[in-house]
Amino acid sequence: MPIILGIDPGSRLTGYGVIKQEGRKFTYLGSGCIKAINAGKDLAPRLQTIFAGISEIIIQFQPDLFAIEQVFMAKNPDSALKLGQARGAAIVAATNSGLDVAEYSARQIKQAVVGTGAADKSQVQHMVKSILKLEGTPQADAADALAVALCHAHSREFIEKLAGQITKTVRGRLRN
Repeated sequence: MPIILGIDPGSRLTGYGVIKQEGRKFTYLGSGCIKAINAGKDLAPRLQTIFAGISEIIIQFQPDLFAIEQVFMAKNPDSALKLGQARGAAIVAATNSGLDVAEYSARQIKQAVVGTGAADKSQVQHMVKSILKLEGTPQADAADALAVALCHAHSREFIEKLAGQITKTVRGRLRN
């Protein structure tokens, strides 16, 4: 019954989503956004806000697993660099808390939650709301973070199932 923290990084708005997985059942524990807008145009204070916010969320929810969206190549290299630095602040918060970090591309996340890697934000929001049985539609960045957590849960489930099949195959061959 792991608790999974998913992160949708951003240099101004970083989404977070926390779920609990019990087999194939998911329970919503919390979500929201860390707003690093008040720090102004300077990046360093925004990164500190992200680091402190993620650290506080980790203390509050005590997750067992941590997953984050990978950087995609944006048209603007400066934006991609800032996004990468925001990811770094979140990853350091996780590793300082002893959490391993799993990373997924936007396409992998959308595929796991919606069924197509080309899904748009509204489709992700709709599926997150449906899967977690939420009353309202989560804010886009929070929904994306919950989708990251769901993607990690599905990936773990697939790997564990595959490992079980491999173990059965190896045992069968050893007996023969």
